[in-house]
Amino acid sequence: MTTSGQPLQSTAASGTVPDVSTAAATPPPPFSAAEITRRRRLVEDCAAERGLDAVVVYGANRAGSAVPWLTGWPVTREAVVVMRRATQPVLLVGFSNHVPNATRIAMDCDVRPCGESTGSTLKALLGDAKRVGVMGSPPGPVRSVLPVGGNVVELDPAYLKMRAVKSAEELVHLRHAARLTDISAAALVRAAVPGATELDLIDAVESSYRRTGATNHIHYVVATSMAEPDRCVPGQWPTTRALSVGSAVVFELSTAWGQDTAGQLLRTVTVEAEPTPLFAEMHDVAASVHDAIVAQLRPGALPKDLLAAADPVLGKGFVTVDDLVHGFGGGYLAPVLSHRAAPTGPHAEPLIEGMTVVVQPNVATPDLSAGVQTGELYEITADGARSLHAFPTGMLAGGATL
Repeated sequence: MTTSGQPLQSTAASGTVPDVSTAAATPPPPFSAAEITRRRRLVEDCAAERGLDAVVVYGANRAGSAVPWLTGWPVTREAVVVMRRATQPVLLVGFSNHVPNATRIAMDCDVRPCGESTGSTLKALLGDAKRVGVMGSPPGPVRSVLPVGGNVVELDPAYLKMRAVKSAEELVHLRHAARLTDISAAALVRAAVPGATELDLIDAVESSYRRTGATNHIHYVVATSMAEPDRCVPGQWPTTRALSVGSAVVFELSTAWGQDTAGQLLRTVTVEAEPTPLFAEMHDVAASVHDAIVAQLRPGALPKDLLAAADPVLGKGFVTVDDLVHGFGGGYLAPVLSHRAAPTGPHAEPLIEGMTVVVQPNVATPDLSAGVQTGELYEITADGARSLHAFPTGMLAGGATL
């Protein structure tokens, strides 16, 4: 994996398997003041267009990506950003013992505690603001102090559009997160041997990056027998189910650098056995559909055409459970494409240079007893797309060092 902006060759094209297990992943520099200013200007312009007196950005329990995007502070217990034109943003932080760290980390913010009541503190800050925009999902006690009578404007759709096209600095961070995800996936493949459990696989994943400062965005995994399969997609919670000869492991990994900058890698692994005819056929279909979708990734491409490229899954008598394509990097972004419905609204709009999307065909049997997955994160470039990952393609062999 490089950060030079050069297209990455696939394993099949290069004829080599890149060593991703031990290669160094040098962290990028923190986001610059200019980058933070760019983001805040997008929000300020959005507020001006809608005639807003203030914007309230809410996050809690490590969720709410707009807070770190605008301040650099990862959400812990609770965080509220109040933005008013030509005024330094105020960052309210839940738990008073988190305030000193937030003061060190947050960029160009007036950091204060939420106080005994976040709602009361926010009400005092808003003062005479008559029309307020909201990003995130504030709870009832916080929402109750906002203006009434139609003067609260939901800004989440506008925020997601702001996140769709990545800046040069954001792409650097995404490449680093993708590199960390590659290293995590290599650790999982190496650990996928008879006797290991799903919990062991996740332990291998998280141990691979624990000393780097990276974090878990999502680490989903499932193990099943290829001869008698009983599950079709990675599970969100790993179990003590043990691998044996003839098992298949399907995983979806996103190791993050920061709160909401993550790679995404999906693969299928066999354990000391060749794939059964069913698993081989499903994976052949998944790989073919993946390549057909990627071939169409370019500015101006229509999501309906990307979705049509997945028709062979249904034509072969299989189904999909997961989404086929989705925007990624700062949230689960448009276009989100699946066999459940035709794309509409923002999910039907043409692709734009600088977007990042995950292509991830999950091919399963109609009874959902078996399934495979393959795919990864791509950057839409002026003349096509390039993967942000450098991980081997195809069905992989458990226990291998990649």
